[in-house]
Amino acid sequence: MTLAAALVTTVSLLAVGPVRGGSIVEGLSASEEGALFNAAGFSLAGNGQYQRCSEEPVTLSYQPGKAELADLNGDGQHEAWVTESSLFCYGNTAQYFVLLTREPSGWRILVEAVGIPVIRETGHQGWPDIEVGGPGFAAFPLYRWNGEAYVRHNP
Repeated sequence: MTLAAALVTTVSLLAVGPVRGGSIVEGLSASEEGALFNAAGFSLAGNGQYQRCSEEPVTLSYQPGKAELADLNGDGQHEAWVTESSLFCYGNTAQYFVLLTREPSGWRILVEAVGIPVIRETGHQGWPDIEVGGPGFAAFPLYRWNGEAYVRHNP
């Protein structure tokens, strides 16, 4: 396979979004998924992809919103990580993330930042600390749970 063919294949794979009426997040219905992305500040584009970044024209670095469910605090309820990648919108780090929790009234943001989240072994009140990394960071910000949300713990 030539380099050009490999790039076309890669770009084609990146452009795949959810099937209308389906869900791209395992464990969520299409309506639950829509509520999650909406709470995270994303909108559903005409191509079926969730987008927060308004990148026009779309560059090769762009990857639409995607989400993963994980139980971070061991309470048996899944939190959701939502990410989107774009050099145009997010600089050298090229990634935005938001962590949300599901409450009876809907999804609530716990922390959001530009960078690459790293779950640390340390934590507070049953929640792990989250370090945000990326190229060009003089110091990696650390977010710690305060009982209601994650707050920046270091400069």
